[in-house]
Amino acid sequence: MNAIEIKKELGLRAAQLIQSGMIVGLGTGSTAECFIHSLLERVQKEKLTIQAVASSERSAELARAGGVSVLDLNEASHVDITVDGADEIDPEKRLIKGAGGALLREKILASSSRSMLVIADETKLVPHLGKTKLPLEILPYGAAATRRHIEALGHKASWRLSPFSPLRPTFHLPQQSENLFLTDNNNLILDLTFSHPLQNPEELHHELTQIPGVLETGFFFHLAKTILIGRLNGKVDQIS
Repeated sequence: MNAIEIKKELGLRAAQLIQSGMIVGLGTGSTAECFIHSLLERVQKEKLTIQAVASSERSAELARAGGVSVLDLNEASHVDITVDGADEIDPEKRLIKGAGGALLREKILASSSRSMLVIADETKLVPHLGKTKLPLEILPYGAAATRRHIEALGHKASWRLSPFSPLRPTFHLPQQSENLFLTDNNNLILDLTFSHPLQNPEELHHELTQIPGVLETGFFFHLAKTILIGRLNGKVDQIS
């Protein structure tokens, strides 16, 4: 199976777990979208009755277009299950997420849910986190100063850019002429890259979140209850 086929299979498997009456949290990103499409097929073909809470405007639009009522998280009495992808997964079910730029909303939604199901292909499994970039959601006010604080700790950082971003910053950063990626919260994403695997991601998360202006990191700890791993040979493994 190729990467696209694996994502579709994972989306299908996850969608089969949803039952009528549930309030379902919708993740963000290409793998989460495969789940959303499979879920909408069930809604249309099986008359599945559900409500959704979305972690991004993109996911909310997909759900509404498929006939699913989307609640604001403030309106939801609870969220039964959130289904989302991951960029990295270590043996302790710790994650790095945020390649889609929705890490803050994703974390709020996941932590507000009774259960979080993560779906990912086997390439996302790592012995230690830190192979991929770690995104940070940064408040625009004083963002250049926030970045300097982070770099002073020895971290290599770069602003995420998006030439096709529909949002235009109402601020500017020194020596920044290209379009900056803006989250649905109108914040910035600063991506950190590491030269070696992370031995203590919890310590790094604490260190980073102590810096004023850092709203959240892409580390997800103790949130994934179940993980479905799609294999290149077509099998799907469950990690609970």
